[in-house]
Amino acid sequence: MRHAGRRIAAAVGATAALLLIGVSPALAAVPAPSAASGTVAAPATPDPRATPDAPGASVTPSATPTATPPAPATDGVRFGPELDWGDDGPDGYRTRLGETPAMYSVRLSYPLDARSISEWQHAALQVAGQGASLVLTLEPSVELETLTDADAAELTMRLERYHSQYGTEQFVRFAPEMNGSWVSWGQQPTAYVAAFDDVAAAVHAGTSGAEMLWSPSYGAGYPFERADGRLDAITARDRVAIDTDGDGLFTEADDPYGPYFPDADSVDRVGLSLYYFGKGEAAAAAGRDVPLEENAAPEDGEVAARLDERWGYTTGQRSSFYDRFAVGQGKQLLLDTGALYDFGREGDSELAVKRGWWTQVLAELGDHPLITGITWLEVVREEAEAGGREVDWRATANGELATALRDDLLSTGLIRWGPVSDVVTPEQGVAATVQVRQGGADPNEEMNWITGSAAVLAVAFLASGIIGRALPKWRYDDTSASRDLRIDMVRGFIIVVVVVTHIEVTSPFAYASLKAIGAITGAELFVLLSGIVLGMVFPAAVARAGEWGAAVAAWGRARKQYLVALAVILLVFAIGFLPFVDASAVTTFTDRGTGEGGSGDSGRVYDLYPNGERLLDYPPPWYAVRQFLLLEMGPWPFNIMGLFVVLSLAYPALMWLIKRRLWWLVLALSWGIYVLHGIAPDVLRLPSQFDAVFPLALWQVLFTHGLVIGYYRRRIIRALTSLPGKIGVGVFVVGYAGILVYLWAGQTYGFTPVPFPADLYAGLYDSGYQRIFLEWGRLLDLPLVLVCTYAVLTVAWKPIEKSMGWLWIPLGQASLYVFIVHVFFVLAVANIPGLDRGSFWQGTLIHAAVIGIIFVMVRKRFLFTVIPR
Repeated sequence: MRHAGRRIAAAVGATAALLLIGVSPALAAVPAPSAASGTVAAPATPDPRATPDAPGASVTPSATPTATPPAPATDGVRFGPELDWGDDGPDGYRTRLGETPAMYSVRLSYPLDARSISEWQHAALQVAGQGASLVLTLEPSVELETLTDADAAELTMRLERYHSQYGTEQFVRFAPEMNGSWVSWGQQPTAYVAAFDDVAAAVHAGTSGAEMLWSPSYGAGYPFERADGRLDAITARDRVAIDTDGDGLFTEADDPYGPYFPDADSVDRVGLSLYYFGKGEAAAAAGRDVPLEENAAPEDGEVAARLDERWGYTTGQRSSFYDRFAVGQGKQLLLDTGALYDFGREGDSELAVKRGWWTQVLAELGDHPLITGITWLEVVREEAEAGGREVDWRATANGELATALRDDLLSTGLIRWGPVSDVVTPEQGVAATVQVRQGGADPNEEMNWITGSAAVLAVAFLASGIIGRALPKWRYDDTSASRDLRIDMVRGFIIVVVVVTHIEVTSPFAYASLKAIGAITGAELFVLLSGIVLGMVFPAAVARAGEWGAAVAAWGRARKQYLVALAVILLVFAIGFLPFVDASAVTTFTDRGTGEGGSGDSGRVYDLYPNGERLLDYPPPWYAVRQFLLLEMGPWPFNIMGLFVVLSLAYPALMWLIKRRLWWLVLALSWGIYVLHGIAPDVLRLPSQFDAVFPLALWQVLFTHGLVIGYYRRRIIRALTSLPGKIGVGVFVVGYAGILVYLWAGQTYGFTPVPFPADLYAGLYDSGYQRIFLEWGRLLDLPLVLVCTYAVLTVAWKPIEKSMGWLWIPLGQASLYVFIVHVFFVLAVANIPGLDRGSFWQGTLIHAAVIGIIFVMVRKRFLFTVIPR
């Protein structure tokens, strides 16, 4: 079952191939010095393709090259794992290690196919969540000669696209270990150099800022003919290139690195594969004919000897890889390493083997300052070096190992932890779904809609007084103690707006929802009205079952809401496995540049199912289960559901206080929490997805006021309809709308709206009306909308109910049900083949059809016993 998650995650990735991700502006590492920059004198740079000293020379390392060594990077050594991305992920690794790595590595097939693109997207998205760098190990799946410019162009395009979205530092490790005989692209220097140069030219010509990484395998044992015998198949030209000493033989006297070194300008950084296979010096070069007999800790000084090019050689090497290609070429070096452990064999402990290796690696950092990155192989896999047995390379598989690794890394004082770039989180993605400035990048446009809507509502309010006197037979018959159809009407109208807004196609419904309606209020009124309804029905619930019975019933409803929320999250995730279904329409969100981050975030793609694929592991890791249970994942049109779950849990306690006339205490506590959030916004934060867009500490103030209004509805109506009440309400409505219009006129016609500042209107939206934050302007909008709408519905109820009540009232009475099922309609519309979202007639048809189908489902009470209403 170990790899079940990998197979299913691959299926998820295939259905999400349109998900395009990248990374945010990075704190780039100090660039590697080059001969062109003057750090290394070009004439003194040794030729990496030159034949090393003659066979039989001393095995001691050569003197330091005459070139001036380049200065090391100043931001420390970046450390991170190469994960088995099918069975592991960055969040799991960070949890085990207890620190945030600065880089991760992923292996991809090249040329890029659907699976490799999906794996890249998956890795890049999770890496962006930690602000880490990403090493892309490209493994050619075809002959090197068949790689095309189009393949390189596709790679470059995706590097650019992902970088433009997030800006993460990306390293392209093209066809590593090319000097080995165990890879299909190995020991083909002519084709390899040409392919590397072609890929590098395309990457460097792009705008991604990605760096090319040349990374052979440690050379002892070269040309590794004992492994696979690839040397029998090489071309005549490659024979000449590989036979660097010209003796007509392929032996360890030949240069294991130089023939494969591309044009120096193509290489931004160098790398070296330096693995510990636990078989001693005789098999230092990964010769598979040397059996692994037992687990053995590395000998003292092995890593130092390898970096000096002394370990495992029978022929002396007078110049090390580090001196030739890091110092000599002025390149920073990324070390790819790890130590295997076979649990089926006797010998030293896993800790002794792996810690013995990494401590030696870390000990060499001070003497090798150009080693600026280390990736550790963090996988379990079958290994030819262990006779085809499954071995464990992981350094964080258990707490003892992980603690030792973290302690040893920290003790060096050289490790650069993450984040090294902007952290792009699912919470930011959820927040982006609000699209703070729905009217566009200019806040004045949004403020103009708010002002116009307020003016229309004020006129409607004044007209309601005339209509009420002239046509008393149109009035609403308010005789029900526990049900107010006017509220149901408004809730139905709002839920239709929600459905239209989330199904993003062009239609007159969409224009009205996003502009005239969305400008003044939306979700705020929905939460407030939910509180009002619950406050109204509480006395009846107490009369039926007693106060404790009403509380138990309320908690039961909250439990049902929670279970339904979990079910929706899983159902949407499962639907993504269906053929020809792209669930990314709701499981990811693409910023339109109208969110809080503005146009700078346009095109950024957020994953709203962090570690969702980890739920398919057996057993699933706790961090993924926790994220699921705490509603930290889910489709973006559904994120407010978590808010209702939490508010429903608090509902009985709040009503217990309100029933005892402690409504003032409820409101005082509510406003205290609201103010506290403004002072210290992180104090009362929840990890749940909804809290990023509907912060509980802010939005609870609407719900608590709704409860009080609903419970004391009759008294409040009597007070507002008295003469002092009418005067007060009229002054508020006309005064509020009048001030907005006055400020707008000053901005539009160029006069100073005394006594207000001339530029007040220009900053009004940003200072008081942005969504998410539930600022003072939005809070003023709520009573304006509620009072004016209620007044109009009261005096003109019969014609309004006759024209739209048949639709809005039943939908309003089942608004929670409509909200839940609409998620699946959003997903269904997103998968209609050939749909033109910009087509007016197609969009109108889609919106009308969806609303019609949902209306029929409500009338037929479809799944009413399962889905809360």
